[in-house]
Amino acid sequence: MAEMQSEAVVIPGRLGRIVRVIDRISEWSGRAVAWLTVPLILTLTFEVVSRYGFDKPTIWSYDITYMIYGAHFMLVAAFTLRHQGHIRTDFFYRTWSVKTQGRVDATLYLLFFLPALTLFFIASWDFAFESVMKLEQGFDSPWMPPVYPLKTVMPVSAALLIMQGISEFIKSLYAARHGRRP
Repeated sequence: MAEMQSEAVVIPGRLGRIVRVIDRISEWSGRAVAWLTVPLILTLTFEVVSRYGFDKPTIWSYDITYMIYGAHFMLVAAFTLRHQGHIRTDFFYRTWSVKTQGRVDATLYLLFFLPALTLFFIASWDFAFESVMKLEQGFDSPWMPPVYPLKTVMPVSAALLIMQGISEFIKSLYAARHGRRP
């Protein structure tokens, strides 16, 4: 866990502006996507009342809920990264100095996180593009809903995560150099 500091440390210059812009995008997108819980809850509530109250299950509710949940899960990943909310095993990490943590984080972002997310972006872009071109529909439901919007969420999520990863990489470099976390 990041240690609490009494005053905010701001990265100066162009890199600081880049970090602030990326962090604002992640913050805004995460807060906007959080509103997907409202239609998710409404859909689930409608299905439960329809199914158990009136013995009239819907054919569309399951598809809508997994698509909303999938989009929500993927699109809030950058927001979660911005707030250090992803699971990490920091048994050793938390005992290291901020400079060492910054060096390790920067190395891992550069060698693993950013390359992996870039590959995911490329693969998901092709996957989503093909789906949009076909106006792909689900075939495992009698309703056959369009699935290309959900598949389009994958490259968008990857792009948001790559941007936030760049912000976190810059913050890690700052911590490695200055011994303070921005």
